[in-house]
Amino acid sequence: MYGTYAVTTDGGDHWKPGVVAGAETLQFRDVQGISESVAYLLSAGTGTDARIYKTEDGGESWSLQFENRDPNAFYDCFAFWTPKRGIAMSDSVNGQFPVIETTDGVSWQDIGNRLPPAQDGEAAFAASGTCVATQGNRRAWIGTGGAEKARILATNDDGETWSAYDTPIVQGTASSGVFSVDFRDPIHGILGGGELAAPTTIAETLARSSDGGKTWELVSEAPFPGAIYGLSYVRNLRTDSEEAEGRGQSPASRSVVITGPSGVAWSPDEGDTWLSLPGLVNYWAVAFASPHAGWLVGTDGRILKIAF
Repeated sequence: MYGTYAVTTDGGDHWKPGVVAGAETLQFRDVQGISESVAYLLSAGTGTDARIYKTEDGGESWSLQFENRDPNAFYDCFAFWTPKRGIAMSDSVNGQFPVIETTDGVSWQDIGNRLPPAQDGEAAFAASGTCVATQGNRRAWIGTGGAEKARILATNDDGETWSAYDTPIVQGTASSGVFSVDFRDPIHGILGGGELAAPTTIAETLARSSDGGKTWELVSEAPFPGAIYGLSYVRNLRTDSEEAEGRGQSPASRSVVITGPSGVAWSPDEGDTWLSLPGLVNYWAVAFASPHAGWLVGTDGRILKIAF
């Protein structure tokens, strides 16, 4: 069903679905839950189908904050530093990324002129809503593909300036590149992606960084074929200020879960080894509220809880 979201207030035992008024034909690809009452939704699509909605009453009502007017833009994902500061990524248009940001949780402004020029056809992927990652109060990373190089676009100053860095994963076609990226502290991160057109092929789909995203090294191959649609570190969704700046990491901070149409797996050592979770297919995204409450989201409206 289009235009749909779901809310749980009991740890996932029960879910209450709803449809955003005026968005009955839209595809929501990303959600950012801020608190018990506040959340944002992003719909993917061209033209005015790309929108951002916000609720401040737990989903009882939604306000439209952003409606795209560029017929060539396609917004894929968003992420937040704080409840009022966030950034949303779009595929490139005329050599530029029409990335938008909010600094007040209400209005969104185009900051595309701050980002590096786009390659021909360069884009992000909306499969899991995790093509953007934020960390701490100033850092963000965007994963791209659809062009000659699959890149990471990075900022460490609130999005004022950006740098582009190449990655070693499958790339070079309109349907390949980085699909998902996550960082556990300012310097340690992992990304996943691949080739949508090769769902049965084991390939170089995962890489990690230990210098803030400037350089990337391939890790062990995933134990299932095809692209990695989504990934996440196993850690609290929100951390205190020390953890946000890379100190006081929990023992589980190097554990990662990856997912895609062909399977789900996890690594206790940031990609050196992978352990399959058998019988799980067609889950496209994963995120954690805590190590004891993670969520896989899949086709046909499926939501699966995962705990460590």
